[in-house]
Amino acid sequence: QVQLVESGGGLVQSGGSLRLSCAASGSFFSINLMAWYRQAPGKERELVAKIITGGAANYADSVKGRFTISRDNAKNTVYLQMNSLKPEDTADYYCNAVVQRTYSSPRFNYWGQGTQVTVSS
Repeated sequence: QVQLVESGGGLVQSGGSLRLSCAASGSFFSINLMAWYRQAPGKERELVAKIITGGAANYADSVKGRFTISRDNAKNTVYLQMNSLKPEDTADYYCNAVVQRTYSSPRFNYWGQGTQVTVSS
């Protein structure tokens, strides 16, 4: 089984910063992609940022220039550095990983339990 454990959420004032972390544990062959999603109350879950093993990253337009995703492959951990936070960034943030459990197995999506980020105005 693969588990994703997030940390780093909390309450911050507008303009502040937070850093989210997500560590993957369990038995697996490789993690192909790691990403952060978020879901605000009453809204659909949306992609915030994603990063592949080689380090190439993509961001939602709403966070470009403010958020930075990175990963430590040796630690199977992905980070999301969030700067210049705005009230509209308030949401539950979820870690996602596309994992290959063995060399010959298909890839599966795994999700963390979510961490809450609240930005006050």
